Amino acid sequence: MTDHYAVIGNPIEQSKSPLIHTAYAQATGQDIGYTKLLAPLGGFAAAVGAFRAAGGRGMNVTAPFKLDAFAYATDLAPSAQMAGAVNAMKFEGDKVHAENFDGVGLVRDVVHNLGCPLQGRRVLILGAGGATRGALLPILAQRPAELWIVNRTVAKAQELAQLAGQHQTGSVPVRGGGYADLGTVAFDAVFNATSASLTAELPPLPASAFAPGCLAYELAYGKGLTPFLRLAQQAGVTQLADGVGMLAEQAAEAFEWWRGVRPDTADVIQQLTVPLV
Repeated sequence: MTDHYAVIGNPIEQSKSPLIHTAYAQATGQDIGYTKLLAPLGGFAAAVGAFRAAGGRGMNVTAPFKLDAFAYATDLAPSAQMAGAVNAMKFEGDKVHAENFDGVGLVRDVVHNLGCPLQGRRVLILGAGGATRGALLPILAQRPAELWIVNRTVAKAQELAQLAGQHQTGSVPVRGGGYADLGTVAFDAVFNATSASLTAELPPLPASAFAPGCLAYELAYGKGLTPFLRLAQQAGVTQLADGVGMLAEQAAEAFEWWRGVRPDTADVIQQLTVPLV
């Protein structure tokens, strides 16, 4: 019997989730159906309720409903609590289990796919929104030497740094501040979690932030050589990446959570990769 899953959002036509999960199901021999669900603004709960009533087993959640899903869930995983947002749900009777796999997907892409260990490295995250919140604990679990968060609104970066310090199980130094606070400090991995690349803007990041051998990682995907990646390239960075691997890996985490089997991500990543030119 076919089990049904969906991705919910508004808009939703751009979502790659059906392609990804269909590929994973074929590769692992799982009998699932996966569709896109366009919900009206303000209509998240009703749309999810109808999907559950029709026998739906789980959902991925994309913009603008990640906060709605957070409120809708009955059981929030620590990842979702830290992120303050949900990107995957699993339905079991009256229970709505909720996760946020973005951060763990990011780390798996960086460490396993790109071969860039974060342990003992100096890490910088640009932006203090939901993407950064979701990435903090998985990055800190890798035990970097230190983690910096910078944001145009300095208070938001400082609040996130304090929050990360309270929730981590280790003792990694976490600093929050503005771009001007970076000075000439150089980092081994720089993640752009701002929305700047969606509007082809450049965060006010000094080129000196990229250490020799640095990884420059753009969380947005499919945008080619964004202004952030171009800045890194001009600064001599040779290891450039966008978020296509993160997309595939967070989907694999959700798939395993739902189905109990982890798919290989290599073929999906290759299929969705856009050259960084």
